[in-house]
Amino acid sequence: MIISVASGKGGTGKTLVATSLALSLKDNHKVQLLDCDVEEPNANILLRLPIKQSQPVYIPIPRVQEAKCTYCGKCAEVCAYNAIAVIKQKVLVFPELCHGCGGCSYLCPESAITEEGRGVGIVERGSSGNLELIQGKLNVGEAMAPPVIREVKRYTNPANIVIIDVPPGTSCPVIEAVKGSDFCLLVTEPTPFGLNDLSLAVEVVSELDIPCGVIINRVGVGSKEVEQYCCRERIPILLTIPLDREIAALYSRGIPLIEGMPRWREEFLRLFQDIKGMVPASRLAK
Repeated sequence: MIISVASGKGGTGKTLVATSLALSLKDNHKVQLLDCDVEEPNANILLRLPIKQSQPVYIPIPRVQEAKCTYCGKCAEVCAYNAIAVIKQKVLVFPELCHGCGGCSYLCPESAITEEGRGVGIVERGSSGNLELIQGKLNVGEAMAPPVIREVKRYTNPANIVIIDVPPGTSCPVIEAVKGSDFCLLVTEPTPFGLNDLSLAVEVVSELDIPCGVIINRVGVGSKEVEQYCCRERIPILLTIPLDREIAALYSRGIPLIEGMPRWREEFLRLFQDIKGMVPASRLAK
């Protein structure tokens, strides 16, 4: 089963939930935690697993052979991201804009474009017992996270329970991380911002046809509007986590919730059983 942990906004507690679920399950299951928040992966601050492997991530960018080029402009015409410009007798390539789709080299009538790899990040792997961590790190200054996220997800083993810590928001990195999941946990908070961004996240997973449920974190602030929204939209609230100074103190010290407050282990085991009951068998058989 692949469970993604997402939200519409940052700071709602996705990593708290993802790591707590992974640590609760690892005693009886083989678990992979994929940290796809590649701009700032922090799951291992809580897991503290030794990193044993590190591999660079490259995307192919065009390299123009001027001797073959006729400056027809076809490459610039087909590039949806304006990563190539043809100016008189010169071809300009903007590597930071290139998405590595390969369209320019494929459609060049003179075969004047080859591709070379440009490093955009790394993927690190570590494990201990039944728990494996795969995390991506986007290079500082890079704008595109999806290539690194795709490389992280390449290590997914469907025979395991896979938990994906999804980037915040609802843009391209989120789509890349969430797609292919069997279930999506949407973590929110009972505030106007939490409600607004939760509704956007619900639209995303609905469009991707992924069943979802909600976890409300920091219960005790704000209002009941998030609960009312979930009731109207018939979205199950699977867990509530109170606004608790002890939880905040543990998190700030890098101590996992279920280690600092062991009673939460049963809550997350129950959460997993609830998720299993909501995922159609036909979906898991794919």
